[in-house]
Amino acid sequence: MNLKLTFQLIFFSLLGSSLFSQEKWTLDECVAHAIEHNLQLKDFKYTSDSGRETYRQSIRNLLPNVNAGTSYTVNFGRSTDPFTNDVVTTEFFSNPFSLDGFIDLFQGFQKMNSIKASKFLYKALSEETLQQKYLLAFRVMEAFNNIRFFEGLVKISKEQLEVSKTNYQLVEKQIELGLMAGADLYEAKSALLGDELNLTQSENQLAAAKLALIQEMNLENVSDIAIQSELEEIQMVENEMEMKSDSVYSKAREFLPLIMAQELRAKAAKKQVAVSRGRLYPSLSMFAGIGTGYFETTRDSLNNTLPFREQFRDNTSRFIGVRLNVPISNGWSARSQVKQAKIEKLRAENNLKVQEQVLFQTIQQLVQEYNSLQVEINQSNQNMEAQRLAFTIAQKRYEKGMINGIELFTAKNLFANAQNSNLQVQLRSEVNKCTLDFYRGLPVFNIN
Repeated sequence: MNLKLTFQLIFFSLLGSSLFSQEKWTLDECVAHAIEHNLQLKDFKYTSDSGRETYRQSIRNLLPNVNAGTSYTVNFGRSTDPFTNDVVTTEFFSNPFSLDGFIDLFQGFQKMNSIKASKFLYKALSEETLQQKYLLAFRVMEAFNNIRFFEGLVKISKEQLEVSKTNYQLVEKQIELGLMAGADLYEAKSALLGDELNLTQSENQLAAAKLALIQEMNLENVSDIAIQSELEEIQMVENEMEMKSDSVYSKAREFLPLIMAQELRAKAAKKQVAVSRGRLYPSLSMFAGIGTGYFETTRDSLNNTLPFREQFRDNTSRFIGVRLNVPISNGWSARSQVKQAKIEKLRAENNLKVQEQVLFQTIQQLVQEYNSLQVEINQSNQNMEAQRLAFTIAQKRYEKGMINGIELFTAKNLFANAQNSNLQVQLRSEVNKCTLDFYRGLPVFNIN
């Protein structure tokens, strides 16, 4: 009875595992899983968290510094009596206590500018983390569409293989009837073997594409994946407004994390210049403290050491003051730091311009490809239909013995190439449209 129950549990466990492996993933699900489990993204998140803590600490630096201290000292030989300030040679111990603090009143606004700079840097790190999420999403989309493409190739290869099998069987029957020669059988077999090889290569490419998606998603203990790969035929819309690079760039410039991050870094560099200039100004700080202690040499009229509580009360001392520091000469290092900060500011601004230029050029290429693909789609559809019709006619003529196997093989290959080309154009157009929609600010990926 227990053995039967064990077999049932194993069966249902394997069944559940099989059903899970057959689950079809959508693109949004693949992207969401990849973002949640990507280790590099976690590293960027840790960097962003570190930037947040740096920003918070820059605020806490406005608080006063307070320190407390104590010590226990045993003096030997010649030393100074802390109670009478006389020179003595006897052994004694002392136990002083202190509490002191200071606060910066003015430092050329260095701390305020540091707060603003660290805030800009923290926001830049957050934007860069978001940018990495988008880059990962595009890598997942590329791997996802590679699977769709190779699934389409496998489907086309299977169709071609079925045609070759049918023709091979037809040639065998025609040879039995004496209507075809043995050489025709060799031609049909060659075409059949070639299609079998094409199918094997397409299946191997599909397996590699699936592995690439599994790795991008960081799926564990999974060797195969099924996706929702339906591809709708895209037709050119006659009255569709042509894409304009300037309008797409204006939208992307407003929200793209990479641009926002570089802009924030340029602002942070500007504040760092202000921090460096603050070191050229005088600084003013206030300090205060209180101290007391217990000393073995503090004695009463009977030469007895006074109690701890009494000494702690009577030996109390207090101080308060202000400190002004005026930088006069420090080897020109402060002014050198200002110059270095200005150079970093110019570099950050130049990097921003570089990123803007790269973005505009990328959008230009995408828009040019979009407008070209709008024309290619209809032409590709028409070419595929024409090759389909030509192959259908060639197939019928071959069955009637009007053409040989080489002519049929040529027509079949032309039709297969037209199918492959059409599949590529369809997927390129879809990816291009999704990418442009992303730059236009449309919700392509569900990423926060």
